[in-house]
Amino acid sequence: MDEIEKITPSAPSKDDCNIAAITHILGIFTGFVGALIIWIIKKDESQFIGDQAKEALNFQIAVMIASFAAGILCMVLIGFLLIPVIVVANLIFCILAAIAASKGENYRYPLPFRLVQ
Repeated sequence: MDEIEKITPSAPSKDDCNIAAITHILGIFTGFVGALIIWIIKKDESQFIGDQAKEALNFQIAVMIASFAAGILCMVLIGFLLIPVIVVANLIFCILAAIAASKGENYRYPLPFRLVQ
């Protein structure tokens, strides 16, 4: 009888985990630019880094859109309340994503849409 081999995805290397974690942290400081650069450079080298950079990129684009909307809403004063919420949410989710990525886990940001597929 032939035995069927189970194919399991290999765990990402420690270097891949570190680069993915750095990608998420870069979002706090560089917005979508850091994630975009890492995604362009590393997407073909490591599936894990590519997936995590794409997640970070999508989230930072959403943060940028939300920040732009909050800036417009500053004219009616509600934007001044939204900006700190956006900043704190960005900080928290980026840190959670970096922790998960450093453990080799695929982190998914809670987004209703994904612009970069």
